[in-house]
Amino acid sequence: MSEFTLTLIKLAFLAVLWLFVIAAVGVIRADLFGSKAAARAAERAAAPRPQKAPRAPKAPRAPRGATGGNAPTKLVVVQGERAGTVIDLTDVPVTIGRAHDATLVLTDDYASSRHARIYAQNGQWIVEDLGSTNGTYLGRTKVTRPMPIPPGVPVRIGKTVIELRK
Repeated sequence: MSEFTLTLIKLAFLAVLWLFVIAAVGVIRADLFGSKAAARAAERAAAPRPQKAPRAPKAPRAPRGATGGNAPTKLVVVQGERAGTVIDLTDVPVTIGRAHDATLVLTDDYASSRHARIYAQNGQWIVEDLGSTNGTYLGRTKVTRPMPIPPGVPVRIGKTVIELRK
């Protein structure tokens, strides 16, 4: 073989090697950050819903057994692997995560073992992130401290979305 042919073979091998490296980096990036389609679907799910005219703030209500009957009575999984799961709310805190002893066990890779906790306090339901790796979101806000959950506002934990309902 001529020297020119060997040089062309070397360059072709180098090009194939670089294509492999670029493909491997793309797969790793998609695993770490998700694909563009998944990001668009998450944006659509997190998009704010049309709201009615603002109302005056109401006094906090007791979480269970309130006289008006307007307090949330259940926790509903609206998106994710466990979609459709309903948990009745009691005075016992609801723990969420991958741990087998959690109240709501998630098989989501983006959820921590002990990801979040929802509990009643002063007539409201509160969500608290338990030091998770990927965070807990109330609507579009990242939960950095215990925050009250209004009924119908989505709480996102990884790919799972939950809401308080009546």
